Amino acid sequence: MELKDYYTILGVKPTDDLKTIKTAYRRLARKYHPDVSKEANAEARFKDLAEAWEVLKDDQRRAEYDQLWQHRNDPRMKRQQTQQETQYSQQEFDDIFSSIFGQHARQSRQSHAARGHDVEIEVAVFLEETLEDQTRTISYKLPVYNAFGLVEQEIPKTLNVKIPAGVGDGQRIRLKGQGTPGEHGGPNGDLWLVIHIAPHPLFDIVGHNLEIVVPLAPWEAALGAKVTIPTLKESILLTIPPGSQAGQRLRIKGKGLVSKKATGDLFAVIKIVMPPKPDERSTALWQQLAQAQSAFDPRKEWGKA
Repeated sequence: MELKDYYTILGVKPTDDLKTIKTAYRRLARKYHPDVSKEANAEARFKDLAEAWEVLKDDQRRAEYDQLWQHRNDPRMKRQQTQQETQYSQQEFDDIFSSIFGQHARQSRQSHAARGHDVEIEVAVFLEETLEDQTRTISYKLPVYNAFGLVEQEIPKTLNVKIPAGVGDGQRIRLKGQGTPGEHGGPNGDLWLVIHIAPHPLFDIVGHNLEIVVPLAPWEAALGAKVTIPTLKESILLTIPPGSQAGQRLRIKGKGLVSKKATGDLFAVIKIVMPPKPDERSTALWQQLAQAQSAFDPRKEWGKA
């Protein structure tokens, strides 16, 4: 294991408090994030920063690290390799640890049962898939941690999982025991699926209800019409009452999202769409309509609030 100077990496002092260290980490992480940084060594710097923060943010790991750093010049902690990197096997690390902290500490590290780490992954779900139970094959990676709690490698794993009907955006589903293995007989961690509902091109989610904008020609709104609209399962025929207004909401019961208690509704929101620039005949007809409705003032109540 390479013993790096985490304080220097973060540009802080060993006496600085956690708040100072956290501020320094966030500032440098933004600077060297591979997605935004133009620095040549951004990715390597970002990994070093993350590694340093993982150790120093935890009081126990930080204390252990400080002890090891104080004994970094111990002959047993110096092993020159061709690239002048300090590497240890787990057995060698335990030997050094026990020489610094005592045999009892080593036995405690070896015998203490510890629960495995939880793993969290995001799962995208389409609106249509929330209506019924879904079986999904997911692949993820189980991290393998070293003595400092840092990830040394990742082991791929695949599961067939059930996504229940009625899941919502941001919902977390727990799969017990599918996280990293426990240590010294401890229980495995869990796998958490974080559900993200993919945006739909037609429907907006409002609680357990859905909204869809229905474009109407002016004469359809004025005279009434029957319009075919989609739902999550099929298309239906919606009756538009005469004199419908822009923004008016028409309720279609039971065509919303599924929940454990009930099914939501679908609301058709009317949008009136004018035809293109009228020709001579259309203009004459609009003028006749304007004369027939000359008493109507659409701005009668406008500005009186």
